[in-house]
Amino acid sequence: MAISSQNVHRAWWKECSVYQIWPASYKDSNDDGIGDIPGIISKLDYIKNLGVDIVWLCPSYKSPQVDMGYDIADYYSIADEYGTVADVETLIKGCHDRGMKLLMDLVVNHTSDQIDWFKKSRSSKDNEYRNWYVWKPPRYDEQGNRHPPNNWISHFQGSAWQYDELTGEYYLHLYATEQPDLNWEHPPVRKAVHDIMRFWLDKGADGFRMDVINFISKDQAFPDVPVKDARSPWQWADKYYANGPRLHEYLQDLGKILKEYDAFSVGEMPFVKDTNEVLKAVRYDRGEINMIFNFEHVDIDHGVYDKFEPGSWKLTDLKSFFERWQKFMYENGGWNALYWENHDQPRSIDRFAQAKEEHRLISSKMLATNLALQSGTPFVYQGQEIGMRNVPLAWGMEEYKDIDCLNHWHGLVKNKHFDTKAQEIARQEYQKKSRDNGRTPVQWSSAPNGGFTGPNVKPWMSVNPDYVRVNAEAQVNDPNSTYNYWASVLGLRKKYLDIFVYGNWELVDAASQEIFAYTRQYEGQKALVLCNFTDKSLEWDPSANGVNGIKEVLLSNYESTQEASQRISGAKWPLRPYEALVVLV
Repeated sequence: MAISSQNVHRAWWKECSVYQIWPASYKDSNDDGIGDIPGIISKLDYIKNLGVDIVWLCPSYKSPQVDMGYDIADYYSIADEYGTVADVETLIKGCHDRGMKLLMDLVVNHTSDQIDWFKKSRSSKDNEYRNWYVWKPPRYDEQGNRHPPNNWISHFQGSAWQYDELTGEYYLHLYATEQPDLNWEHPPVRKAVHDIMRFWLDKGADGFRMDVINFISKDQAFPDVPVKDARSPWQWADKYYANGPRLHEYLQDLGKILKEYDAFSVGEMPFVKDTNEVLKAVRYDRGEINMIFNFEHVDIDHGVYDKFEPGSWKLTDLKSFFERWQKFMYENGGWNALYWENHDQPRSIDRFAQAKEEHRLISSKMLATNLALQSGTPFVYQGQEIGMRNVPLAWGMEEYKDIDCLNHWHGLVKNKHFDTKAQEIARQEYQKKSRDNGRTPVQWSSAPNGGFTGPNVKPWMSVNPDYVRVNAEAQVNDPNSTYNYWASVLGLRKKYLDIFVYGNWELVDAASQEIFAYTRQYEGQKALVLCNFTDKSLEWDPSANGVNGIKEVLLSNYESTQEASQRISGAKWPLRPYEALVVLV
């Protein structure tokens, strides 16, 4: 059913697109091998010309960098390697001067163990900061052996509890041992978070991306997970420490502050199985957050117990995910955050197109078309706009930096059954799924180090050697490049705002394992987005799929719209490998 203008809930942030920056790998301005905020400032015109509206800056606060800045030691200061608070103020002004907004990262489920709050909390059971974190006494078995308070596991391997000798208790850390979880049940913690938000909003920041925000409320009974397999407790995350009993109370408190500033918000919410929990967080009249990142499509290639186990998927699986969330959000007043890539995910060309080098360019354009014209706010991750790819298969373990990947490897090495074949399988999975795939330095030019840093500087992480042929400098002035195609897709979304932002979404040719097609419709306007997800040439029958007339071809990733109109003028439409078409019908 086509949507009517009477039941559309318009908002400025629905009409925007977002560009995500991982600061360590974006642009190094002072030749120390690490990206920095002045480097980002130097590339604002490049970002603006892409056609995005919001720049999302990943954590840049003071941090020991155990988890690349997601372990924050001071929310009011910037890491020395990235710059200063004054640099962030300059970045905010630079964005605003160009008609863009700046989104900060809010990491408040956990902190660094080096923050003053935690140092005081662990100093004694009587310290006023003790209740800022989750502390529990040990459990003892019949033999008197000490055990953690429950059997929860950390996202970065091993127990989620760390014993502290000084006070004889365990603290909770759902991530690294150096990332203790805050206790949101304690009112001073919530006030501290609210103060942090106001500090950056008062400096001109336009909103926040909220890290694992659905973990802030946990089952206060802290029960064991009812399984024996040590790898399986993640299956019960949504029952015990995700989407806890006070989550929406806490989110509404955050929402009130955001509303004061007309600020933007997107929440990272993993392990959400209950669609109504999501709707409570993002429905337009709830006053919580604007949208969330869903994880189902980026978990699609994971193994049974672990993302680093081999997994397989079919295109119908991917389409099923999008159909469910597109329709559910649209029909219930929610909103989607659209993404293929981010700092925690591998590159989309390798994951979703599985394209060979000869199809890099065309498949990157197809994926851009498929994603950005769906219902929701599109997110473009640095390097995605030029078609960057995963790390080389030849990388040794010494090249990897990701704590998740390295902890997994070290755990396997300790296993006496970890033979050569098992090592090979693990290495293959790291090359497919490690977070490092999205964290290699941005490839700015064909100069040494890809122009990311000086030619005689060792970058903090190796640059993908394909920078000599895949780089921004070669693409900005090339009308056929991935960069300029992304600009065309985002421009089309704005030009046909009613259709591609506010129109409804319907899956077409649902059973196909080769074609991903959908329509967007607003009142009397209707567009078809047609994508070949294979490296084969195919024929597609429009009439068999309810398409009985073409008004105009709006976009083609192979040729001009006039040439595309001629090619699909027959009863069946020929589709080349990874071809994408956008057609008014």
